[in-house]
Amino acid sequence: MRRLSVHDRPIVKALGRMLIEHPTDASSLHQGGGAELRALTMEKKGGGKGRKEEVVTREYTINLHKRLHGCTFKKKAPNAIKEIRKFAQKSMGTTDVRVDVKLNKHIWSRGIRSVPRRIRVRIARKRNDDEDAKEEFYSLVTVTEVPPEGFSGLGTKVIDEEEG
Repeated sequence: MRRLSVHDRPIVKALGRMLIEHPTDASSLHQGGGAELRALTMEKKGGGKGRKEEVVTREYTINLHKRLHGCTFKKKAPNAIKEIRKFAQKSMGTTDVRVDVKLNKHIWSRGIRSVPRRIRVRIARKRNDDEDAKEEFYSLVTVTEVPPEGFSGLGTKVIDEEEG
């Protein structure tokens, strides 16, 4: 019998949860019913997909410096826009990302080479009203004001829809 590794922790947690919920089914798992355990762990991993189905607005700080490290000088601003799009796709789960004109101007304000190191953005997942739209939602990325004390201490912040 092998020792449990760090990678087995989710399986052990799921098994323990199943033992608590269904104590009679534990014997079937022990007798080689690994399919149920695999289904249980896959259900845990894929469980986050349903939460991307509502309208929400969040504020993020994007560290462009680390995302553009080693990038050619004359491609920094275009790549910064691409990285912001990629970040919005990952955080909001939508492939349709629309970048605001003011955000684009802010990125390009110091030229193509001197992109801001960090940027504070507000990403809003909105419902697509077009009939012929491929996706139900799109993300709108806008630039927000940074307080005078700087970026430190600013985490991800969920914005109420009535406020914005």
